Amino acid sequence: MAVKYLNNRDMLKQIHLSKSTYGEFLDLLDRDYDIILPSVAKINMRSTAEGKKLRVKRLERATGEKLDVKKIQKQDVIFRVMTFDHVPNSNRKANPKNIAESKVRCNFPPYQHWRYNEDGELICVGKSHWKGGLQNGHFSIDHGKMTNELAKMFMLLTQRYGTRGNWRGYTYNDEMQGQALMQLSQIGLQFDESKSENPFAYYTAAITNSFTRILNVEKKNQSLRDDILQENGMTPSHTRQIEWEIKQKAERDLKDKDSKV
Repeated sequence: MAVKYLNNRDMLKQIHLSKSTYGEFLDLLDRDYDIILPSVAKINMRSTAEGKKLRVKRLERATGEKLDVKKIQKQDVIFRVMTFDHVPNSNRKANPKNIAESKVRCNFPPYQHWRYNEDGELICVGKSHWKGGLQNGHFSIDHGKMTNELAKMFMLLTQRYGTRGNWRGYTYNDEMQGQALMQLSQIGLQFDESKSENPFAYYTAAITNSFTRILNVEKKNQSLRDDILQENGMTPSHTRQIEWEIKQKAERDLKDKDSKV
């Protein structure tokens, strides 16, 4: 897959495929989901009907064929349930404020996949952060990986952001991009599909923060260098000279204004 342009749909697909490598599923078809719910208790007639509609949309996008929602059985619908039930407890927080802080830290929000069997009973058919079979497996957070395509998307997104007019002129632009890529590799899978369908905005915000962090560090270092140069009677940076000229002009304009009053 050659990444030439970026859109939310392709990003969501690669995020899903990346997260799936950290999970265990009863069947390959159980890997994909149709609707996201906060708990198993929310699986009912209404959510099942909504899941059927969403499944039809997903399949139509994938196949390009028109489907009839009435032909979708409730056994076909895969429910993604956001839950920490299969995540081990942890004492990493003395006074946990929520369930996430009382569990082992995960690299993305954990979930389970559920569906109805032929007898109309709900069964768990998939778990994130799981390895070795649903029944006899164990919790794991380090056996999966990010897809190559998602990594390429991060690189392309960072490179394009670095060419924007307000960033491309900095000599440490490469360092900014490196910091952004490191940040994306750490938080890339933390995007929560149950809360948003716009990963592009999520990743762009992370890149902006990384660029700004490097800019602030470099400005602080430059200010220290200029102070040392001035203390030793040497010429400071061009930026410091421009700032001094602007300050002098502002002071002159203020004096002229006061003298006219």
